Amino acid sequence: MGAAQERRDRIVVLGGGPGGYEAALAGAQLGAQVTLVERAGVGGAAVLTDVVPSKSLIATGGAAQAVRDASRLGVQAFVPGAAGKAVRPEIAVNLAAVNKRLLAMAGAQSLDMRESLEEAGVRIVQGSGRLDGPNAVIVSTSEGGGTDFDRIEADTIVVAVGASPRELDSAKPDGERILTWKQLYDLSDVPEHLIVVGSGVTGAEFANAYATLGSKVTLVSSREQVLPGEDPDAAAVIEHEFKRIGMKVMSKSRAESVERTETGVRVALADGRTVEGSHCLMAVGSIPNTAGLGLEEAGIELNESGHIRVNKVARTSVPSIYAAGDCTDFFPLASVASMQGRTAIMHALGDFVRPIDLRNVAANVFTHPEIATVGWNERTLAEASDVAKAVTHTIPLSTNPRAKMVGITDGFVKLFAWQASRTVIGGVIVADRASELIFPLALAVEHRLTVDQVASAFTVYPSLTGAITDAARAMHQSAQ
Repeated sequence: MGAAQERRDRIVVLGGGPGGYEAALAGAQLGAQVTLVERAGVGGAAVLTDVVPSKSLIATGGAAQAVRDASRLGVQAFVPGAAGKAVRPEIAVNLAAVNKRLLAMAGAQSLDMRESLEEAGVRIVQGSGRLDGPNAVIVSTSEGGGTDFDRIEADTIVVAVGASPRELDSAKPDGERILTWKQLYDLSDVPEHLIVVGSGVTGAEFANAYATLGSKVTLVSSREQVLPGEDPDAAAVIEHEFKRIGMKVMSKSRAESVERTETGVRVALADGRTVEGSHCLMAVGSIPNTAGLGLEEAGIELNESGHIRVNKVARTSVPSIYAAGDCTDFFPLASVASMQGRTAIMHALGDFVRPIDLRNVAANVFTHPEIATVGWNERTLAEASDVAKAVTHTIPLSTNPRAKMVGITDGFVKLFAWQASRTVIGGVIVADRASELIFPLALAVEHRLTVDQVASAFTVYPSLTGAITDAARAMHQSAQ
């Protein structure tokens, strides 16, 4: 730290999302002179229009669904009707109020992050930046009706510009009826019939959220099963839950175009069928915001999709330039972006750094129930031809005492371990708040614990975490 303070290393960070924020904060903490360039606000799209508001919307929908499902536990809500006859009330969702709360919360978090950076000594410039070679950035700011340009020299540059929703020419979003996930928060009423095109993580999460908020939802999936990138057993549980709450899932149905009608939208499928609804959400992936930034002119290598190629310490093909987040070819997760941003700065300033191992990354799909994963899985083991070297065990949550008490009937805990050493190498949890339950398995994978070491830890009885130790104990028994 002392050397960095003496040199006053000059760092410029493009983008204030999770990766850029952590890079700027780490640089300031290590004594560097840091400038952060951000167009919309600190936190970027992740805080303002993506992760924070979307997961809050999903939680709101989950709360509404929990009320509907309370009868499973014997809790029934009724109002008196004619002649005193009990009538079950409808659950009302004020979407305008919900969205107002979500956006206010996102704005408050952005402000908190900005204040943290300013207290650390980071200079924040609101504007757009592009590279001017490997050691300078040109920033354009619009103030007073004009545009000003400023050239900032840097010893280290971190590109963390994120990604945007992919748009199709045959289904152009209009912000009213045909929407991207960034435009959903302008809706004042719950859509009467929402058609979601795309059954990946984003499509599945929003389809689930709006179904629980009260919309009729049709999910158009080009694949045989929803969430094609997830554990097949986990995806099967989610698809079953989707259908239980009334969602229509159209598998192996590729959407070719979306057009406005007098009353809503019409989605044309490749097989000639059409689906009509009030609104359509296009969830067909994202594209990195790397165009027009001068990256290739500076010598930075991009892949075919426009993502920046980085190594395990977030360094690009240019030694003075690093990159973090969804604009890179790493996992598009906020947690990974944050780790990349901090790792990049620590490496640039000569601090101790551990290269990022993507096999140790915990991830989550925020449906109801959630899917949490870490480490190896069936697909990656098969691709690496290591399936025969691994063992797995699954514990259905229907056998777990705590799950029975709270009314959980679906979901499971699945563990993966090397056959010879019994070292835990991965896991899948499908449950309410699986994002919280995955942490013990993330620790086991990170620190190479054996199933016996996991099994020897005490868990509360009754608890859902008991299913983790049960699975680990079963794997020990299978070795005898």
